[in-house]
Amino acid sequence: MHQEENQITQRFFIRNMMCSSCIRVVKEDLTKLGITVLDVKLGEATVIYDPENISKNQIDEVLQELGMSLISNKDEIVVEKIKQTIIELVHYMNNVDSIVRKSEYLVEKMGRSYQTLSKLFSRVEPITLEKYIILQKIERVKELAMEDKISLSEIAWMMDYSSPHHLSSQFKLITGISLSDFKKDPAAYKKPINNLY
Repeated sequence: MHQEENQITQRFFIRNMMCSSCIRVVKEDLTKLGITVLDVKLGEATVIYDPENISKNQIDEVLQELGMSLISNKDEIVVEKIKQTIIELVHYMNNVDSIVRKSEYLVEKMGRSYQTLSKLFSRVEPITLEKYIILQKIERVKELAMEDKISLSEIAWMMDYSSPHHLSSQFKLITGISLSDFKKDPAAYKKPINNLY
């Protein structure tokens, strides 16, 4: 199949693309739109399309139907990568030491100082980077509590809390309920990790 003359190859950055399922649905829905998808990974897609037949607005509309959207601002692109790194660290990595050294992990992954990343995050988002990390940790605590396989002490250690009491206090402060109340009806209090604030 030969490429049409007016087709272009472009990399798009995508907001709220936070899991492997997102990769699949973005690829499927962009393909349905008539776009050739070369590569999709968290937060971005490289595609070939004809801008005379398919506009960026159409692409953005498809993504918005999935709860995502295009990002063009450089600072927003960096912040989206920070979010993905935090989610990867808190929700998907089994190396619990990584939680303890979250700032070092971010610095290593992003190639910028923690202070620079923190300032940038606060400039783009309505909350601080520290608060974002706490919100993600609380959602992970909810998942672990729902599984009911490990003790509160183990969860506290995994999530870098100084004690089960510290974890319980922060959980109640953030969610407004105790962990034991949460366990009675977890579905009522669970939130999507890309929509915590």
